[in-house]
Amino acid sequence: MTNTIQIAHGGGGRLSSQLIDEEIVSRFGEGPLKNLPDAALLPNPNSKIVFSTDSFVVHPLMFPGGNIGNLAVHGTINDVSVSGGRPLWLSLGLILEEGLSLDILRTVLDTIKKTAEECNVKIVTGDTKVVSRGQCDGMYINTAGIGVALENFNLDKNSILPGDSVLVSGTIGDHGMAVLAAREGINIENGPVSDTASVHKLVEIAHEFGQSVRFMRDPTRGGVAAVLNEIASGTNIGFKLESSSIPLSKGTDSISEILGIDPLNVACEGRMLLICDSSAADKMLEKWNQIPEGSGATIIGKATTVAGRVELLTVTGGTRLIDVSQGELLPRIC
Repeated sequence: MTNTIQIAHGGGGRLSSQLIDEEIVSRFGEGPLKNLPDAALLPNPNSKIVFSTDSFVVHPLMFPGGNIGNLAVHGTINDVSVSGGRPLWLSLGLILEEGLSLDILRTVLDTIKKTAEECNVKIVTGDTKVVSRGQCDGMYINTAGIGVALENFNLDKNSILPGDSVLVSGTIGDHGMAVLAAREGINIENGPVSDTASVHKLVEIAHEFGQSVRFMRDPTRGGVAAVLNEIASGTNIGFKLESSSIPLSKGTDSISEILGIDPLNVACEGRMLLICDSSAADKMLEKWNQIPEGSGATIIGKATTVAGRVELLTVTGGTRLIDVSQGELLPRIC
């Protein structure tokens, strides 16, 4: 650990994990934060509450497929959803920079309103601050989400068994690549488009399978690779994925080839990763495939007995290790 914060500390890779473990969990990890859930499951006299918070500093504010507004709503709804909750309410905190165009602000706020209505959640409280020019990159947003826990979920990485199936709900890496392309002015025909979307309907379907579902997560910063390595760390299981089964859009595949970036390390913002009993996997896929949010869902691999190791079976029949990035591949993507 260095003595100063680096941009890589926010990238979802190894430095991020080190910072969280050594500086945050070491101080606050005795309660619900202990296992680093996307949202905390809190006791309540009538029902369990799921509570999450997230901050959004994406640059640029507008990108193919969305803007910071729907990203903020989707991101927090997804954290509540994959933690086994039904999202109901959001807070909205805005930090605005002097000189921000009112047209941009109105576009973002209209997007937030439309997105919240589509996801059937309500904005119920908030706060707005304005800082001097140069102290904020146009706009930052913080959202907190509250929902009620869905019964019969037991989402614990320690419940994963060898042979369990790993599912993703659609193409991976689209959000990170879309933001990178917009930021760097990479213009290619049929380029990547952000996948920003809510996964709550996918979770509602998963809920039908109850105890067959072992674990759910939305693979944001650090992508699928970071999530699977986080799960495998400290457990007796590992994972083996098949490269031929990894779903990629043409735009994301093209940009990753050009830049030499592995899509497994790139953020999604509208996908979910789910691990379930293999006997339920095909039925889950069949139901997911019937709704737009899961039309590209597929099984990408299995849990193995090789503890702590995440591997990829390549198209040539070889195997390579899937590790988390050491530094920051794509800063400011969410």
